[in-house]
Amino acid sequence: MPNGIQDQVRDQVRAFVVETFLFGDAATDLPEQGSFIEQGIIDSTGILELVAFVEDTFGLVVADAEILPANFDSVARVADFVARKRMTAQAA
Repeated sequence: MPNGIQDQVRDQVRAFVVETFLFGDAATDLPEQGSFIEQGIIDSTGILELVAFVEDTFGLVVADAEILPANFDSVARVADFVARKRMTAQAA
């Protein structure tokens, strides 16, 4: 996935997290690699909301086995996950 598209995914994920979990407080530091869980931004229920957002926004189906911190615990990890899913879908 070209960097421009991946940047757009990062921006959309960041905007969703700020609006949904930080109540629009854009002043809160949300580093790309920062763990949502370790920073107390998202809990396990919030991860499910994030998964639903990813499915709806990017037209992906996320399997239960894919709902892991490795895929959903930071802005960068979500963007990378979306990129991998899109590449897999294009290859099929």
